[in-house]
Amino acid sequence: MSSTVKKSAEQEFRDAFDRLKKGKTIRLPLGAAVTQNNVAREAGRDPSALKKDRYPLLILEVQAYITSKSEQKRSSKRTTDNRARTDKQKIADYRKQIDRLSSIVAAQNSTIEELLDEIERLKAGRVSRF
Repeated sequence: MSSTVKKSAEQEFRDAFDRLKKGKTIRLPLGAAVTQNNVAREAGRDPSALKKDRYPLLILEVQAYITSKSEQKRSSKRTTDNRARTDKQKIADYRKQIDRLSSIVAAQNSTIEELLDEIERLKAGRVSRF
Protein backbone atom coordinates (compact mmCIF):
# COMPACT_ATOMS: atom_id res chain seq x y z
CA MET A 1 0.00 0.00 0.00
CA SER A 2 1.37 3.36 -0.93
CA SER A 3 -0.01 6.41 0.67
CA THR A 4 0.28 9.66 -1.16
CA VAL A 5 0.29 12.77 0.92
CA LYS A 6 -0.98 15.80 -0.86
CA LYS A 7 1.12 18.87 -0.17
CA SER A 8 -0.45 22.19 0.58
CA ALA A 9 0.03 24.96 -1.96
CA GLU A 10 2.26 26.80 0.51
CA GLN A 11 4.46 23.73 0.93
CA GLU A 12 4.75 23.40 -2.85
CA PHE A 13 5.82 27.06 -3.04
CA ARG A 14 8.34 26.54 -0.22
CA ASP A 15 9.78 23.46 -1.91
CA ALA A 16 10.06 25.38 -5.17
CA PHE A 17 11.75 28.26 -3.34
CA ASP A 18 14.29 25.82 -1.83
CA ARG A 19 15.00 24.27 -5.23
CA LEU A 20 15.55 27.70 -6.77
CA LYS A 21 17.94 28.68 -3.96
CA LYS A 22 19.90 25.46 -4.44
CA GLY A 23 19.88 25.79 -8.22
CA LYS A 24 18.21 22.38 -8.56
CA THR A 25 15.06 23.31 -10.40
CA ILE A 26 12.64 20.84 -11.95
CA ARG A 27 10.45 23.02 -14.14
CA LEU A 28 12.68 26.06 -14.79
CA PRO A 29 16.10 26.12 -16.42
CA LEU A 30 19.00 25.40 -14.07
CA GLY A 31 20.34 28.58 -12.52
CA ALA A 32 17.05 30.46 -12.90
CA ALA A 33 16.89 33.59 -10.77
CA VAL A 34 14.99 33.54 -7.51
CA THR A 35 11.95 35.76 -7.98
CA GLN A 36 8.40 35.54 -6.71
CA ASN A 37 7.18 34.69 -10.19
CA ASN A 38 9.82 31.99 -10.62
CA VAL A 39 8.89 30.47 -7.25
CA ALA A 40 5.31 30.12 -8.48
CA ARG A 41 6.40 28.76 -11.87
CA GLU A 42 8.77 26.25 -10.28
CA ALA A 43 5.88 25.11 -8.09
CA GLY A 44 3.89 24.50 -11.28
CA ARG A 45 1.47 27.31 -10.59
CA ASP A 46 0.50 30.57 -12.17
CA PRO A 47 2.52 33.53 -10.79
CA SER A 48 -0.69 35.26 -9.78
CA ALA A 49 -1.35 32.41 -7.32
CA LEU A 50 1.52 33.48 -5.08
CA LYS A 51 -0.11 36.45 -3.40
CA LYS A 52 1.06 38.42 -0.41
CA ASP A 53 -2.32 38.27 1.28
CA ARG A 54 -2.35 34.45 1.08
CA TYR A 55 1.31 33.71 1.87
CA PRO A 56 2.72 36.80 3.64
CA LEU A 57 5.56 35.01 5.45
CA LEU A 58 6.71 33.17 2.37
CA ILE A 59 6.67 36.38 0.31
CA LEU A 60 8.74 38.14 3.01
CA GLU A 61 11.24 35.26 3.01
CA VAL A 62 11.58 35.39 -0.78
CA GLN A 63 12.04 39.17 -0.74
CA ALA A 64 14.60 38.97 2.08
CA TYR A 65 16.52 36.30 0.19
CA ILE A 66 16.53 38.39 -3.01
CA THR A 67 17.72 41.47 -1.09
CA SER A 68 20.46 39.56 0.68
CA LYS A 69 21.71 38.02 -2.57
CA SER A 70 21.84 41.40 -4.32
CA GLU A 71 23.84 42.87 -1.40
CA GLN A 72 26.24 39.93 -1.55
CA LYS A 73 26.73 40.49 -5.28
CA ARG A 74 27.48 44.19 -4.73
CA SER A 75 29.98 43.38 -2.00
CA SER A 76 31.62 40.70 -4.12
CA LYS A 77 31.88 43.09 -7.08
CA ARG A 78 33.68 45.68 -4.93
CA THR A 79 36.17 43.05 -3.78
CA THR A 80 36.73 41.86 -7.34
CA ASP A 81 37.20 45.44 -8.56
CA ASN A 82 39.87 46.03 -5.91
CA ARG A 83 41.71 42.85 -6.85
CA ALA A 84 41.57 43.68 -10.54
CA ARG A 85 43.67 46.79 -10.15
CA THR A 86 46.90 46.30 -11.99
CA ASP A 87 50.32 46.83 -10.46
CA LYS A 88 50.75 49.90 -12.66
CA GLN A 89 47.58 51.43 -11.24
CA LYS A 90 48.75 50.71 -7.70
CA ILE A 91 52.16 52.29 -8.37
CA ALA A 92 50.51 55.37 -9.88
CA ASP A 93 48.29 55.69 -6.79
CA TYR A 94 51.30 55.32 -4.48
CA ARG A 95 53.19 58.01 -6.38
CA LYS A 96 50.24 60.39 -6.02
CA GLN A 97 50.17 59.69 -2.28
CA ILE A 98 53.93 60.30 -2.01
CA ASP A 99 53.60 63.61 -3.90
CA ARG A 100 50.73 64.73 -1.68
CA LEU A 101 52.56 63.77 1.52
CA SER A 102 55.80 65.40 0.32
CA SER A 103 53.87 68.60 -0.29
CA ILE A 104 52.47 68.48 3.25
CA VAL A 105 55.93 67.86 4.73
CA ALA A 106 57.41 70.78 2.75
CA ALA A 107 54.66 73.10 3.97
CA GLN A 108 55.24 72.01 7.58
CA ASN A 109 59.00 72.50 7.27
CA SER A 110 58.41 76.00 5.93
CA THR A 111 56.14 76.82 8.88
CA ILE A 112 58.72 75.42 11.33
CA GLU A 113 61.46 77.59 9.80
CA GLU A 114 59.25 80.68 10.04
CA LEU A 115 58.48 79.92 13.68
CA LEU A 116 62.17 79.35 14.51
CA ASP A 117 63.02 82.70 12.86
CA GLU A 118 60.29 84.38 14.92
CA ILE A 119 61.68 82.82 18.12
CA GLU A 120 65.16 84.11 17.27
CA ARG A 121 63.79 87.63 16.60
CA LEU A 122 61.91 87.60 19.89
CA LYS A 123 65.01 86.40 21.82
CA ALA A 124 67.12 89.08 20.17
CA GLY A 125 64.53 91.73 21.04
CA ARG A 126 64.48 90.73 24.73
CA VAL A 127 68.24 90.63 25.02
CA SER A 128 68.60 94.10 23.58
CA ARG A 129 65.97 95.55 25.96
CA PHE A 130 67.91 94.56 29.09
